[in-house]
Amino acid sequence: MRRFNKIFTFLVFLFLYIPMILLVVSSFNQGTDMAVWKGFTFSQYGELFRDRSLLRLLGNSVLVAILSSLIATILGTMAALGIHAMRGRMRRIVLGVTNIPLTNPEIVTGVALALLFAFAGTMLKINSILGFWTLLIAHVTFNLPYVILSVMPKLVQMDPDLAEAAQDLGCTPFQAFTKVVIHEILPGIVSGALMAFTMSLDDFVISYFVTGSDFVTLPVEIYNYTKKPIQPKIYALFALMFGVILLLMVAMNLLQLRDLKRRRTKLTQRREPSR
Repeated sequence: MRRFNKIFTFLVFLFLYIPMILLVVSSFNQGTDMAVWKGFTFSQYGELFRDRSLLRLLGNSVLVAILSSLIATILGTMAALGIHAMRGRMRRIVLGVTNIPLTNPEIVTGVALALLFAFAGTMLKINSILGFWTLLIAHVTFNLPYVILSVMPKLVQMDPDLAEAAQDLGCTPFQAFTKVVIHEILPGIVSGALMAFTMSLDDFVISYFVTGSDFVTLPVEIYNYTKKPIQPKIYALFALMFGVILLLMVAMNLLQLRDLKRRRTKLTQRREPSR
């Protein structure tokens, strides 16, 4: 049974990553047909970096991802602190409401936000309200739950007496927060920020409904490429995006592993009898 589970797990991961492997291999193919290998080359990457329009779209995506993840990290951390301070039924209700955007279909969220922005545009008498700001607000909105759910476990794991002990030693409440609380929950904040960045960078469905013609992100523009034969340089772009997201996920997992080892070490030291 154990052998069957290992084989089944291997097949699942193979099925998940074969498309990505084919994509990366095709980005180094000299030919235009990914089914026919005509030799190894870096020319597709050279064409990619010479294409100013694609680089501009990639810059738009990175800009929105950085700003939305930064804003969502700040607001999400503050929200997590507020939820952690709640007790009883109110805390369970707020946590339940926080989880709704994670289970809600993206197309429903995108349409709902588009209707909200259209209503705001009507009230403000703005004809073309969709653009950079609506896109940024939408990305911050769907990134917030990821940050909150990344910071909350760290707040639960933190010793509640640390902040009070810091104030007893002469720290002001603000100093206790910045030097103790932030330090303890920093791995959760960084993990939430990385998750928000990756979710924002490759989002298409929600972005498609809330962006305007004057500011377009790369995933939305790539959708137009599916209506015609894809150029090989697009394979190179996909491979680079996959590599960046993979590195961010590895960094996030390593950060969580490091934090887990640090907490286990502290727990072991506390359990050791004092000499």
